[in-house]
Amino acid sequence: MSKKSNLELLGLSEGATEEEIKDAYTKLRAKYLEDRFKDGEEGNEAARMLTRLDAAYAELMSQLAEDQNASSGGTSFEKVEEYIRSGDIQEAQRVLDSFNERNARWHYLQSVVFYKKSWMNESKKQLEIAMQLEPDNEKYKDAYRKLCDRIKGSAQQAGPEAGRGVYEGQTMQQTSDDQMGGNFCSWCIQCCAINMCVNMLCNCCR
Repeated sequence: MSKKSNLELLGLSEGATEEEIKDAYTKLRAKYLEDRFKDGEEGNEAARMLTRLDAAYAELMSQLAEDQNASSGGTSFEKVEEYIRSGDIQEAQRVLDSFNERNARWHYLQSVVFYKKSWMNESKKQLEIAMQLEPDNEKYKDAYRKLCDRIKGSAQQAGPEAGRGVYEGQTMQQTSDDQMGGNFCSWCIQCCAINMCVNMLCNCCR
């Protein structure tokens, strides 16, 4: 939800302080925790409101932390984006790691960083989290579709067996025989054939 909607859910208006948000959240949460044990629809509604309240509070606290970081000249999402644009992925990751509150935008930028590192599956997982936190964000949905298409296209080009053991030190050029210890079976067959010939010769000599 938007910041305005989250504040309204807590009975607050724009410009509410951190203490006011915490106080309103504590009081409402206590109320819904008690009401959820009531019979019928009243209890069900209280349980739903409790879930919405927790989500709204988490988003508001994350936004406050982001605003404080930006105003103090510290770490900010804009700074992460600058590092990504300049190609300094290591510094972008360092700044992301410094955030305590990790909202949808954080997971989206972490996805971009993973993508720049060619960690496609990790990038996909981060985008999925971002979409769960902000299901109406079209930017995240579009990025997810493009990433899935790229992963699918790469898999089709490489074939079903390619890249299976890349994270285990194998290369995509290795054959299955090489990955399993070389042409061991072929060597065994050759040895058996030689032994059979030797035995036949020995029997003939007798």
